[in-house]
Amino acid sequence: MAERDYIDELKQILSSSTLSDEEKKSELLQYHENDIADMLDDLDEEQRNELHRILGDEIFGEVLLYTEDIEDQISSMEPAEAADVIEKMDADDAIDVLEELDEEDRKEIVNLMEPEAKEDIQDILKYDDDEIGSKMTNNYVSILVTNSVKTAMKRVVAEAADNDNVSNIYVVDIQDKLVGVIELRDLIVAREGIDLGTIVKQNYPSFKATDKVEDCLVQMREYALPSYPILDENGKLIGAITHDDVQEAMDEEMGEDYAKLGGLTQEEDLDESPFASVKKRIPWLSVLLLLDLLISFSMANFEEVVAVLAIIAFFQTLVLDMAGNAGTQSLSVTIRMISTNDVTGKKIAKTIFKEFCTGILNGIILATISFGFVMLYLFIFKKGIVKDTEYNVIQALTASGIVSISLLIAMTVSSLVGSVIPIIFYKVKIDPAVASGPFITTINDVTALLIYYGLAALLFFQILGVGA
Repeated sequence: MAERDYIDELKQILSSSTLSDEEKKSELLQYHENDIADMLDDLDEEQRNELHRILGDEIFGEVLLYTEDIEDQISSMEPAEAADVIEKMDADDAIDVLEELDEEDRKEIVNLMEPEAKEDIQDILKYDDDEIGSKMTNNYVSILVTNSVKTAMKRVVAEAADNDNVSNIYVVDIQDKLVGVIELRDLIVAREGIDLGTIVKQNYPSFKATDKVEDCLVQMREYALPSYPILDENGKLIGAITHDDVQEAMDEEMGEDYAKLGGLTQEEDLDESPFASVKKRIPWLSVLLLLDLLISFSMANFEEVVAVLAIIAFFQTLVLDMAGNAGTQSLSVTIRMISTNDVTGKKIAKTIFKEFCTGILNGIILATISFGFVMLYLFIFKKGIVKDTEYNVIQALTASGIVSISLLIAMTVSSLVGSVIPIIFYKVKIDPAVASGPFITTINDVTALLIYYGLAALLFFQILGVGA
């Protein structure tokens, strides 16, 4: 169905004069919340309020979670109305919404919430953003280990209406300490008289709320389970991380890594002001400016090479770009290795050696290809290497050799740099992603330039005697 079609259908249901409110609600709920959210942009304030009234706070809140402009939607409500909607959300979703608002509006709305909802939100907000407790939800079902199968099943059925995370049921003792986990299917097929403890998985993966998000995600990727229990320091069950929460956290981590790869100090919001973007970008740009000055200073030392051997500068981009590409590839492989937290001495040595060998082999192949193409270019166009001179075979062979040898050395060094630097950063407790992207590329550029022009000066000026 085309997007416009279902939006028109939803608007017709909402504006119908023949349907009662209950009938409108029933008809609207035949559509996914995301479809209803798409309609919000087409509604005026009166129609939006009508939709809210018909759906109720809880369902309307679920619809808002699918909107692209949830901040504007919440801001258009009265604070008391917004509080009624947000407090019906799962605590983790409510926090996501509140974080979109400015601090003054956020405080006002939280103060208008029911005490229980406010407490649930504050229980999560007390954890730092890099702690897994900040990502947990109160959307889970727990039962006592002393319950009978029948009692446990009744509780699951009663809780299922308010919790969609019921594939795993958490089993606790009378002090709310985690005993283990029962899968819903095991509970369903269990005989009534059976001891609940016999179907509990006691060694189920769990995490402390203060555990680092990055460390937890590594293990969660390996287990790939529907949900994970979150415990306090005493082993008491205080929340859960669902598959959706894990995916969202992974997306956030990926966004942060992409930001660092691009030389940003933190992930950038597409809707933020230019001044906010400048604040995030300028620190790394300043560092890169200093590094780029090294390239300029390096070039200044080879002024005579550029003046006499003008054609050499023509192939500079080839060497720099290929070296940068090789370094970035090695960097990506190394960061991936580090992200698994399997950073042993043996693993480090294996990774560095592999990237070094890969750089050499790639360099040999591409250097051979580049030698042929450069030589062919110089022959076809009869380009003289030395300024204001005719084509010379010896000089053409030398220039082609300089390009290919520089490419081989630069790609090898770049592959080594791309694997060694992030490991060094990791060892000194600095995020290795920070040492990536423009930073590595700039270092490789300086190295490649020194190799390229240094080799040109050596072969042409010292050996062939050009310019003497």
